[in-house]
Parts: sequence; structure tokens; C-alpha cells
Amino acid sequence: MALNRLILYARDVEGTVAFYEKHFGFKVLRLPGDRIVELVAQSGGANLMIHAAAKGVKTGQVTVKLVFDVEDVSAFCERSARNGLVFSSLHPADGYSYANGKDPCGNNIQVTSRAFRKAD
Repeated sequence: MALNRLILYARDVEGTVAFYEKHFGFKVLRLPGDRIVELVAQSGGANLMIHAAAKGVKTGQVTVKLVFDVEDVSAFCERSARNGLVFSSLHPADGYSYANGKDPCGNNIQVTSRAFRKAD
């Protein structure tokens, strides 16, 4: 069994869709009559399903972080900053690096080179 989809509840559905399309290369899939906009991952991984948040839904969860694998975190962060997405400073870890940010709904996101670290 594979984890293939994550639902994000958004106050601004179109802004959230545009954010993930622009910064992470997702392709939009809209089906007639569907309340959910599915963002299809172009390089593998889970799809994101963007659903309008009801008034009572708290957005900007702190217990979940969406993590995206990128080979060169520094270059990705520089390119993203030019496009309006600013990440925290680069953090070194055990053989990889990462940086944190937030999406338009306040959800935590991270880019990391962990998947590309060299085994000892």
C-alpha cells in the first residue's frame, strides 16, 4: 500500500494551487463537478488535493510538514526567492541540507537533499 495523495484545506484554493504549480512543478487536474483540485506530481511522489476549507477548519497545521526532495537546496532556494518564495536559512545535517518555509495557507514546507545524501 502506498501513500499517494494528501489533502490540504485552503482558504484560498486558487492561490494555493498556483503556489504549488509555480514553485514545485505540480500540474493541475480539474474534473467537472469536483470540489477538489488535484495537483499531480510530475516527478513522482504524492499528489496534493486542494480542498476549500470550511469556516471552522484551522489552517496552517504545525504537526504536518510537506517535504520536497531537491538535489541542490541552496540553488533551489535562490531560484525560489527570485519567484517570491522565501525559505529560512540553509541548515546542514548529516550528509545533507534543508530549508523551511510556508505555503500560502501557513502549512509548513521543507526542501531537503536528504534523498540524495551519500551513504558512508
